[in-house]
Amino acid sequence: MEASDAQLATIGAEEDERFPVALAKTRRKGTSLAVGVITARAVTRRFQIPRRDHRSQTGYQREVSKARVNKLVSDLLSNRVDLPTAVLLNLRDFDPDIHLVEEANQHLFAPGASPLYVVDGQHRVAALSRLIESNEEDWGGFQIPFACMLGADPEEEMEQFYIVNSTAKSVRTDLAFDLLKQRAESDPTVMRGIVESGQSWKVDGERLCEKLAKSEIWRSRIRFPGEPKGGTTINNSGMVNSLKALLAAPYFGALSVDNQLQILDAYWRGLREVLPEAFHDPTDYTLQKVTGVQVMHLVLIPLIEYVRSVGGSLVDPDSYADVLREPLANLQETTADENIVSGPDFWRAGPEGAAGSFSSNAGRRVLSARIRSALPAPEIA
Repeated sequence: MEASDAQLATIGAEEDERFPVALAKTRRKGTSLAVGVITARAVTRRFQIPRRDHRSQTGYQREVSKARVNKLVSDLLSNRVDLPTAVLLNLRDFDPDIHLVEEANQHLFAPGASPLYVVDGQHRVAALSRLIESNEEDWGGFQIPFACMLGADPEEEMEQFYIVNSTAKSVRTDLAFDLLKQRAESDPTVMRGIVESGQSWKVDGERLCEKLAKSEIWRSRIRFPGEPKGGTTINNSGMVNSLKALLAAPYFGALSVDNQLQILDAYWRGLREVLPEAFHDPTDYTLQKVTGVQVMHLVLIPLIEYVRSVGGSLVDPDSYADVLREPLANLQETTADENIVSGPDFWRAGPEGAAGSFSSNAGRRVLSARIRSALPAPEIA
C-alpha cells in the first residue's frame, strides 16, 4: 500500500530520520544522487508509485504484479533471498537545506515528509510494505540499498525507468538452469522453495543432463554455459526442457538419477541401431538437436510403458530398437523441394530433410504424436 497524504504529513513531526549517504551526479544531466542504505520503514512510509495513465499521458509504472509480490514476500519470510540491489527513488521536491544535512563531514539524507517516488524496484518496496503491515517490529528496520535522485522531474524519472527496464538483459536459460542447480545443492532452503513452486524438474533435469553429457552417445554433444559450440548439437537448456515431461511421468520421475541415466543411455543407443547414419555426424541431422531430442523424449514416455508391459529390459538398447525400427523407417514427409524423404533422410538438417519443418512447439507435438501412434499398445498383464 502506498503512503497516503495523511501519513506523509505526520512523518516529519513524528521522527527525524537521517541516513548517511554519498553524493554523486548523473553524467548527462548532472542530476544529484544520494546513495546509501535506508530502512524499509522509511521507504514504505513515504513511497509513491507513478502509475501509467494513458488517458492523461502521465506516469510510467506498470501495475504491480500480485504474484511477484506474493512470491517475494514468501521468499523473504522463508529467508531464501536477500535484496542486495539498490532501489532507484526520486525526491521531486528536493530542498538541499531541508533534505541534506552535513554533520562531522558526513552527508545525511533526511527525506522528512516528502514522498519518495519509486522509479525502479516497486515489487521489492510493495513486498516490504506488506511485511511491515503484518510485523513492523521485525521488518521496519530491514535495510535496503538505495539510490535517490534529488529533484529530478517526472520526465527524467520516466527516462531512467525506460533505460533500466529496456536495456536490462535477463540471464540466459542455459546459465539459469546451471546456477539453479548449484544453488539448490548448496542451500537446502533454496531447494525447498523450488519444490514449492513446482520447478524441481529444472534442478533434476540439469543434474541428469550433466550425467548424460558423459555418456558415449552424448559426449561432446551437449554445450554448457561458457563452452564453445564446436561439434555440439544442443545446449543444456534445450536438453533440460526436453526432459520435463519425462521427469513428470510417474515411473521415470520416481527413479534415481542413475537409473534414469541408464534408461536414457540405452534408449539413445537403441536409436543409433535404428538410424546409424544420423549419428555419424550429428551436426548434419536434427535427431540430436533440439527438435529431435524433444520429439524423441516425448516418444520415450509411452515406450517405457510398453517395454515394461511385455517384460522387456529398460536398460537394453534392443528393447527400444526392436519397437522403433518400423515406425521410424515408415516416417516420411515431403521436403520444401517437394522430395519425399524417410528413414535417416527424414532427419537431415536443412532443406534436404523434413524434420526441420516440425521445429515449433506445435510441430514437435505433431511429430511425436505421429511416431507414438505407430507404436504397439502396452499389453495387459
